[in-house]
Amino acid sequence: MLKYEKNNQPLASHAKFRSRLLTNVGVASLVIIAAMLLGMAGYGWFEDMGAVDAFANSAMILSGMGPLSPLVTTSGKIFAGLYAIFCGLLFFGIAALVLAPVLHRLLHIFHVNDK
Repeated sequence: MLKYEKNNQPLASHAKFRSRLLTNVGVASLVIIAAMLLGMAGYGWFEDMGAVDAFANSAMILSGMGPLSPLVTTSGKIFAGLYAIFCGLLFFGIAALVLAPVLHRLLHIFHVNDK
């Protein structure tokens, strides 16, 4: 049987919390940039799009809107489908990464001693 032990660590300062939150937002931003570059490379390779069109299509897929340009190649359609699945899963990972410090602090507030 598991034994419950109360967490007696003090609540982190606002500066420490802000630092953790900004770190997670920074990591999430890097992941988004990497996903955009992956999408741009895929659209450029499989659909022979220029940088601007590849950027627009990648951004639209990553944001959940869908592609702007009609896809003409079979390999481009397969890439777009796989990229859309990847971006859909990535959305939840990024949300968890950004919200983790907030939820951790909230749970910690509920379990910290008032002494």
